Amino acid sequence: MKSFAVILLAYAGAALLSYGVAGVLPASPVTAVLAGVFVALAGWPLLAMLGFARVRTGFRAAMTQVHDMAGIFTGWLIYVITLSGTLSVFRPEISLWARPELRAGAVDPVAATSAAFGWLSQHAPHASAWYITPARARAPFSWAAWDENGVFIQRALDPITGAPDTIRDTLGGDFFYRFHFELQLPYPWGRLIAAIAALALVFVLLTGIVAHRRIFLDLFTFRPKKGQRSWLDAHNLAGVAALPFHLTIAFTGAVTLASLVMPWAALAHYPDAAAFESALAPSLSSPEATGTAATLAPIGPVLAEAAERLKTEGMNQIYVYNPSDKAATIVVLGDNNDRIAFGTHVLRFEGKTGKLLSDTHEERPVVTAFAVLYGLHVAHFAPLATRWLYFGSGVLLLIVTGSGLRLWLRRRLRRGDSVRLVLLERINVGVVAGAPVAFAAFFLANHLLPVTLANRAEREIQVVFAVWFLLLLLALTLPARKGWQILAVLGAAEAIGISVLSAPWGERVECGVSLVSLCLAACCIQAFRSMRRVHDGV
Repeated sequence: MKSFAVILLAYAGAALLSYGVAGVLPASPVTAVLAGVFVALAGWPLLAMLGFARVRTGFRAAMTQVHDMAGIFTGWLIYVITLSGTLSVFRPEISLWARPELRAGAVDPVAATSAAFGWLSQHAPHASAWYITPARARAPFSWAAWDENGVFIQRALDPITGAPDTIRDTLGGDFFYRFHFELQLPYPWGRLIAAIAALALVFVLLTGIVAHRRIFLDLFTFRPKKGQRSWLDAHNLAGVAALPFHLTIAFTGAVTLASLVMPWAALAHYPDAAAFESALAPSLSSPEATGTAATLAPIGPVLAEAAERLKTEGMNQIYVYNPSDKAATIVVLGDNNDRIAFGTHVLRFEGKTGKLLSDTHEERPVVTAFAVLYGLHVAHFAPLATRWLYFGSGVLLLIVTGSGLRLWLRRRLRRGDSVRLVLLERINVGVVAGAPVAFAAFFLANHLLPVTLANRAEREIQVVFAVWFLLLLLALTLPARKGWQILAVLGAAEAIGISVLSAPWGERVECGVSLVSLCLAACCIQAFRSMRRVHDGV
């Protein structure tokens, strides 16, 4: 109860600090609000650490206790968010693998987007907006989203015809991307939980730094086959090896969802979050529909002018507001493939004439800092080598979280095998081993379900959660050790199956998915063999 009070008081202090900074800072409202948000996001974990130090004896001892009490539910949440985020690093590649009808290669984004506009004009003319991600080499299809009678629809569109008919209905890598920050929950609950998890991860990492006296020596220490000591070494080694990345990705993750978890600074200048977001990015704002029908200007010249103005940046996203209305507006966001900052160059066109309304380069320092933090998290700027570093660092965070959960449980189980702890240990198997196996089922379902199946994208997601549910039930019925072994075998079988389904391995994406799958299969087999040799439980 005392710990919960410390957390709430720290949050209240950060909220007041945020509101105060935004209210008194002699700067523009947007700058003041963002400064307040940054102060709040950095302030909450620090205030919580100070609060725990006051109610417990000794700062380092307090941080050790708090790091340990972070809890299993927090760990599970961070684990599945990290797993989906790590996969999202290769979101375009997974999306391409999931659509074998397409092939990687050079694609004309202007021609592909023009074709997408043509199809949307015929099949979704009365949508309130179209959201289009232009085709590119990593994902040679246009990705379009729109609302239809209150239902949000997302489809990949053929770069030649602009139609979805020749491409299987799947979310591909977007399933993992959206799960990463929405957890397959309705807005805003999934995003709010993800934001809280990001802040919790910052807090756990900071307390872990303080708790470990020999943190840098841990980078060179690993004692295999030493039972609990080996698990602790693995936990420390993986944590220290990519610590800067882990802190950065956790903090930037909280920044991307800051309006949900720390909205108080905005209230110092704006009536609600929507008003602040409109002031933050006025070039992205949606005009009110007039109710007067109109047709869009030919899109070719608009896209050609956009490509000319964006030059090497390329087009990242295109928003078309009120496409069949007199107030139609086309917004083109530049890609940030030549810089870290995300969404700093925006073009705005009048829909009915194609006339350029504005060409905006973001130059406000604090807003640019926000764009840099956002860009660091989504990594659109990253070349191939950097993406692999992101992926590898994500895997290390999975090791940190998974080993931490194991240590948390084993420490308590040694005090006595209560029914509650035994159940938690078995559920832990279903989460830590079950989540990767369930996510692997997505890849299998993508290639095994009939291409013409109705609502196919939804069925793929249903397969994931059905498999995960069954694995959790299986884990609950078995001793934890046996559960780990069975799920390791299932994981190896699925990974080998994914590699086989990647045949004929003629494309780089097919080879990449196949190689990663085989590495995963090898890890599962090694884990199974190790568990058969170990006698102190897993």
